[in-house]
Amino acid sequence: MKKFLVLILALTALLACENESKDESVLTAKIDVEDGAKVYFSAMSNDGTPKAIDTAIVKNGEFSLELPKVDYQTLSILTLDGDARGNVLFINENKKTEGTVYKDSLQKSDLTGGENQKLLQKYLNFIGEQGKKSNELGKKFRDPNLRNDPEMVQSLKQEKEVLTKQENEFREKLIKDNPNSLVSVLVLADMIGMNINPNADKKALFNSLSKKAKSSPSGKKIEKYLEANQDISIGSKAPGFSAKTPEGEELSLEGALGKITIIDFWASWCKPCRIENPNVVKLYNKYHDKGLNIIGVSLDKKTQKDKWLKAIEDDKLAWQHVSNLEYWNEPIAKLYNVRSIPATFILDEDGNIIAKNLRGKRLEDKIAELLD
Repeated sequence: MKKFLVLILALTALLACENESKDESVLTAKIDVEDGAKVYFSAMSNDGTPKAIDTAIVKNGEFSLELPKVDYQTLSILTLDGDARGNVLFINENKKTEGTVYKDSLQKSDLTGGENQKLLQKYLNFIGEQGKKSNELGKKFRDPNLRNDPEMVQSLKQEKEVLTKQENEFREKLIKDNPNSLVSVLVLADMIGMNINPNADKKALFNSLSKKAKSSPSGKKIEKYLEANQDISIGSKAPGFSAKTPEGEELSLEGALGKITIIDFWASWCKPCRIENPNVVKLYNKYHDKGLNIIGVSLDKKTQKDKWLKAIEDDKLAWQHVSNLEYWNEPIAKLYNVRSIPATFILDEDGNIIAKNLRGKRLEDKIAELLD
């Protein structure tokens, strides 16, 4: 009899756990649409694309979806039938989720669930409020009366800077305070999409995340982006490289640094580059003795090596040159995200980028400012 009671208690506990698990893996929400309308549920898959999971039918102004069990948090998406624009994002984290979906303003829908869903809602609410403030500032900037009021213009610019600073600080704090949250990964993805902060800062934030956060589909995308986009913003350390000179010797960036160094991306076939070369020659001749070094990185092809060498001689380019002769696949150009030439990066003696993409008079003025 005692064994029987123990078995009954065990089965009861098991059933209770199953019921609790089912309850917690459900999304239930109110929505003001006609009965019979469809709500589509998708989740972000391992390849970083949404995967259709289920469809719910609205009945009596509500719909319900059974959520799949997840090992970590999953970014999930609701979309509506018909002409409703946008979608509703929520975090599936094996917690019961409920709330209200607003057909005419899906982004303002309010869903509550686990701690990470609360964090997502907090972020979305903050960005919504900041957006309103930014729009108000935009209206003020468009006021024609501002043209005659420079003090007001300056005041509005300062207001905009404060707003931007608040957003950056909010995002960075959220990520640092929640290293294991998928929301932190999504916020970092936002920063990358909006080109906020140098890549070095984004990399530091990414490194602060937990292993599970980094391994999420969105985390893997960020990791791939950071690997492919070395930080080439002003103030960051210039990515190191080495390549063959025309004589076949290996030259490294570190070994070629001067007091000031220009990395000059060009090619023998590039007319704008060849037109600019006399200006660079004049600059080099004037400032080389004061510490100016130049490294020419050519985007010529392997079949154009003779043309590369002839262009160096014809244009009197007396500085150091390197190239892998791989045209637009030039590894150094990819490292510096160069998509058009001529392109220049100006480095200080420690190899930090202090200016870039200057030509003609602007380049001359910058070098004069640094070395005169």
